[in-house]
Amino acid sequence: MTGRNTALPTTTASTRREALNSPSRRLRRALRRPTTLIVGGAAVLAVAGGIATVGTQPAIGEALGMPTASATSAPALGGTALDRAQAAATIATAQTVVETANDKTDTTTLERRIGALDDYRKLSGAALSSRISSTVDAASDVASASATQDKRDADAKAAAEAAAQKAAAEKAAAAEAARKQAAANTVAGAKATASSLAASEYGWGSDQFQCLDNLWTKESGWNYRAVNANGGATGIPQALPGSKMATIAADWQTNATTQITWGLQYISASYGTPCAAWAHSQASNFY
Repeated sequence: MTGRNTALPTTTASTRREALNSPSRRLRRALRRPTTLIVGGAAVLAVAGGIATVGTQPAIGEALGMPTASATSAPALGGTALDRAQAAATIATAQTVVETANDKTDTTTLERRIGALDDYRKLSGAALSSRISSTVDAASDVASASATQDKRDADAKAAAEAAAQKAAAEKAAAAEAARKQAAANTVAGAKATASSLAASEYGWGSDQFQCLDNLWTKESGWNYRAVNANGGATGIPQALPGSKMATIAADWQTNATTQITWGLQYISASYGTPCAAWAHSQASNFY
C-alpha cells in the first residue's frame, strides 16, 4: 500500500466557502429556487467536479459553437469554456424569467444585466464571473417579485370574485324578497297572511277568520293601497290615521303584512275577536 501523498493541497475554510459560492453553484441554486420559473427555453448544464457538459439544450451548444452533447457522449468543458457555457445558460434562464414575469414586475435591471453578457464570448475570468453573478442575482429578484405580484393578483381576483358572488347573492335575495312581498300584497296573499297570523298569534280559527274576511272586505276589499277619501283611513284595516301602523314597521304604506299585523293587534285590543269587531261594524258602520 502506498503512503498518503502529503503534497496534495489542503482545502481551507475560506477556499471551501469560495468553492461553494462559485458562479456555477450560485446559478444552480437560483435555478432550483421555487420562485424561478424554468420552461422549454431554459438552458441546462450538468456540473460535476469542476467540469461542465452541455446537455439537452441545443441553444447552449450553438452559442458555444459546438454540437449538443448526446446522452452517451458529451464534450467536457473547463476554464474559460466553462465560464462561457455558464454565461450562455445564465442568459437563456434570465431571458425566460423576463418573458414569464408578471406584467407589473420591473425587469429593467435584469434586461440590462442580460445585455451586459451579450459579449460573453470575448470575456473570461473575473469580469465574466461578475457579470454572471449579477445576472443570476437580478433574475432571482425578478422571479421573486413576479411570484409576489402573481399572488397579489390572484388574491385580488379572488376577492373581486367573492365580492361579485356576494353582490349577486344579495341581489337574488332582494329579488326573492320583493317577489314574496308582491305575492303577499295581493288579495289572496293578504288573506293567507291574515289567516296564518290570526291562528298562530291569537288562536283564532276559521270561524273568526270568516268574520275578519267580512270586516276587511267591507272596509278595504283587502287592498293595501286603499285610502278613504272622506276621512283618510288607510290600508287593509283602514287605520286612522294610517301612520298608526308605523308602530309595526316603517313600510306600513307598501307592506300588506305590516298592515295586517297592526290590524289584528287593534281588533284584539279593542274588541277581543274579529267576530266582535264585525258585529260592531254591522251595528255602527265602523269599528
